[in-house]
Amino acid sequence: MRIKILGCSGGIGAQLRTTSLLVDRDILIDAGTGVGDLTLDEMRHIRHLFLTHSHLDHTCGLPLLIDTIFDHLKTPLTVYGRAETLEAVKKHIFNWIMWPDFAELPSKAKPVLQYRPLKLGERISIEGCNLHMIEVNHTVPGVGYIIEKGGKVFAFSGDTFTNESFWKAVNAYPRIDALMVETAFANGNEKLADMAKHYCPKTLAADLAKLKHDPDIYITHLKPGSEDLIFQEIVTALPKRRVHRLMGGEVFDL
Repeated sequence: MRIKILGCSGGIGAQLRTTSLLVDRDILIDAGTGVGDLTLDEMRHIRHLFLTHSHLDHTCGLPLLIDTIFDHLKTPLTVYGRAETLEAVKKHIFNWIMWPDFAELPSKAKPVLQYRPLKLGERISIEGCNLHMIEVNHTVPGVGYIIEKGGKVFAFSGDTFTNESFWKAVNAYPRIDALMVETAFANGNEKLADMAKHYCPKTLAADLAKLKHDPDIYITHLKPGSEDLIFQEIVTALPKRRVHRLMGGEVFDL
């Protein structure tokens, strides 16, 4: 399993890209601005997109992606997610006002875009890659994903706050090789983090105390301008954990 971090920032600016992960050649997890760094050939190979939630920093690349590869799609690109997430995408993006509805183009009989709602806890297998949807705690319905292939396991929290469901699901696996988890705010903005349902280093450390495994932990979704402060607070709060700051562009071969 190869995972490439296309975007991992909590915002944009200069080299910053918002959340998107490429799994092998044909699967995307989220479609933030990081999608724009893919080559046209790489975009043409994508057939499956798993969304964690509906916020723009995780979905804004989808309409441009489908528009870019429209002429090259012989089979539809399938978008997976919670039913609430997919309904939000249909209503607020592909609504003929913000963007054409590619679920009806070039025709309703043969569209280039299709939706596949998943139930919480559902598992789906795509060419030997197993994806497990887990509910998380965010301001809109959100999920994380546990991805397993060839005996290796990668867990991604998506955008979340203090919860039990994600950590319970992760602990049920016999091993976790890598964990990608968000921390959007510094401890000085804890109240704002609580309102926005994002981790700060303090609340992240409290939830990581629930984790029974000892994987490498990769921090994502840091707010632009506060990255150094947030990460240093994480390192201080988690002296016994192996934590790493994602910059974007990293490739993990698991």
